[in-house]
Amino acid sequence: QVQLVESGGGLVQPGGSLRLSCAASGSIFSINDMGWYRQAPGKQRELVAGITRGGSTNYADSVKGRFSISRDNAKKTVYLQMNSLKPEDTAVYLCKMFELTTRTDYWGQGTQVTVSS
Repeated sequence: QVQLVESGGGLVQPGGSLRLSCAASGSIFSINDMGWYRQAPGKQRELVAGITRGGSTNYADSVKGRFSISRDNAKKTVYLQMNSLKPEDTAVYLCKMFELTTRTDYWGQGTQVTVSS
């Protein structure tokens, strides 16, 4: 059984920073792409940032220059450093990992990020 567990969310003031982590456990061995998504109330889930096994990254236009995604393959963990946070960044943030052998997407449960003064 595979489990992805996110951590690091919380309440932060505008302009502040948070670092999210997502660690995989269980029978997941060959992780290819990793990514962070977010979903705000009443809105569709959107890709925030993605990173390939080789380290290539892509970002939503709304977070470019403010967020940074990274990964530790040995720890089966993906990170999202979020700086200069804005109220519109408020959402549930979910991580996703694509397991190459089984060609399966695995999702975390999500962590709430609230940006408010």
